[in-house]
Amino acid sequence: MSDDPVVETFELTRRFADLTAVDAVSLHVRRAEIFGLIGPNGAGKSTLIKMLTTMLPPTSGRATVAGFDLATQPATIRRRIGYVPQLLSADGELTGYENLLLSARLYLVPRAERERRIADALALMGLGDDRDRLVRHYSGGMIRRLEIAQSTLHRPAIVLMDEPTEGLDPVGRHTVWDHIRDLRGRLGAAVIVTTHYMDEADVLCDRIALIDRGRIRAMDTPAALKSEVGLNATLDDVFAKLTGGGGERGDYRDVRQTRRAAREHA
Repeated sequence: MSDDPVVETFELTRRFADLTAVDAVSLHVRRAEIFGLIGPNGAGKSTLIKMLTTMLPPTSGRATVAGFDLATQPATIRRRIGYVPQLLSADGELTGYENLLLSARLYLVPRAERERRIADALALMGLGDDRDRLVRHYSGGMIRRLEIAQSTLHRPAIVLMDEPTEGLDPVGRHTVWDHIRDLRGRLGAAVIVTTHYMDEADVLCDRIALIDRGRIRAMDTPAALKSEVGLNATLDDVFAKLTGGGGERGDYRDVRQTRRAAREHA
């Protein structure tokens, strides 16, 4: 894995009125790294992802993505990233192939390369035999794999995934994990994943940033963070020690306000 950063943030902040959803976050993500943003719902993970994908402007601070400035070069950044949103986005009335063809056009994949890239993406995600089925007949895990395929057609340097296994059963979650690892291995892309599943971050990510109420409380490998807590510690133990509470720290009003503000300003 190269030490060259493909994402760097410097005191990146996002406020919604009197709510600070992301609070002076500084981090870096290396090339070909699976990097996890972990924390409870409402911690600021999705807001941070929306800023890095140029969907939401920061209130203050700065960042570079794929070597380009977030504030002044958003269009260039969008051509170099792939994005898998938290909510399922594939069109259920189209086939898997048709969804990919639409994405290839949106990503401006050259016409002469579209068929080959679609075939490669379907094969990479294990969907070759289901390319002509309507997506409304796919399982949740299959839809997630299709969306990952859509996000990589233009061969991005960075793929950002917001809660990619939310709502999936254990088999579906493990399948998506395997495909994320394969994606990193084959494309050499950095992958940034948000999750509130501590076990997922532990087995999937090379490094993680633990976020609570918009702030990074710790950033390191899962093994290093657990070793600081003690023998047989889990990431849940790490989170509890660093935040003074469990994974549901913070009241419901804070979480609801963060989600509503992010939706209104997306």
